[in-house]
Amino acid sequence: MSAVSYSLITKNELARIVPDKDCCKMAELSALAKMDGMLHINGGKTTLDIRNQNAAVVRKIFSLVKELFYTSTQVLVRRKVRLRKNNVYLVRVPPLENIQEILSSLGLIDSEGLFRENIPRELLDKKCCRRSYLRGIFLGGGSINSPDRAYHMELIMNNLEHAKDTRELINNFGLSARISLRKNYYVVYLKESEQISDCLNIMGAHDALLDFENKRVYKHVRNQVNRQVNCETANLNKTVNASVRQIEDIELIKEAMGLDKLPLSLRSAAETRLGYPDASLRELGELMAPPVGKSCVNHRLRKLSSIASRLRGEGG
Repeated sequence: MSAVSYSLITKNELARIVPDKDCCKMAELSALAKMDGMLHINGGKTTLDIRNQNAAVVRKIFSLVKELFYTSTQVLVRRKVRLRKNNVYLVRVPPLENIQEILSSLGLIDSEGLFRENIPRELLDKKCCRRSYLRGIFLGGGSINSPDRAYHMELIMNNLEHAKDTRELINNFGLSARISLRKNYYVVYLKESEQISDCLNIMGAHDALLDFENKRVYKHVRNQVNRQVNCETANLNKTVNASVRQIEDIELIKEAMGLDKLPLSLRSAAETRLGYPDASLRELGELMAPPVGKSCVNHRLRKLSSIASRLRGEGG
């Protein structure tokens, strides 16, 4: 599953969540308007446009505006002409008599009618509203990688104040979000798998959370198995290489001076190694008479290696 499709599935699930309380609906719509909204002033009249590429998210925006403000809105469709030619949907709140009241209720403007860059904290008194606001931010500009790949979740902001407030909002849930600058945007992100899981739970994306956890556990087990196999393969290669060197040393001793010239303990080790080239040190010790421990076998083979080294030096 690609990062884009995983984000899409997560957003479609979040778009289906309908808050029970009006305060939560207001918080979520505020976040969506903050992320994707644009104010147009023409002839003293103000219009609010909220854009999004996800049809499910746009339906949610349309419903929230209608439920909260009992006003008519327009839904327009634009087609992008660059890059991917996807549809861009636009929910337009026309220049109504109470448009200033709507903008103020959403925390988009202050009492003097000036645009607010920060999060409207008066909308986030309750924990449920903070969850809803975070959900709205993700629906407006979030993405998440599939756990099959690197763990990464991010929220893209237009201004630093909103990014800082969003980081604080996330971290108040016990997480550790950070901010980075990417071209002209500020990116609030999480990179640890456990924290991404917690954030999905906070926003209410429970199906996406279960899928994320399943893939995360599978990836963890797969990596553990791979590490174990690699470790066992490395140990096996090490054992085989050591056995080859030992046999070469013993064959040299056998040709140069004969194994019968060796002390009995070394002769026993040499003959056992020649007879069982694939055996481990522990197995070699068990095959000897009398049996000896792994360290003892290693000590005897080292002595044989030392003798072979001297013979090579005499031969040179």
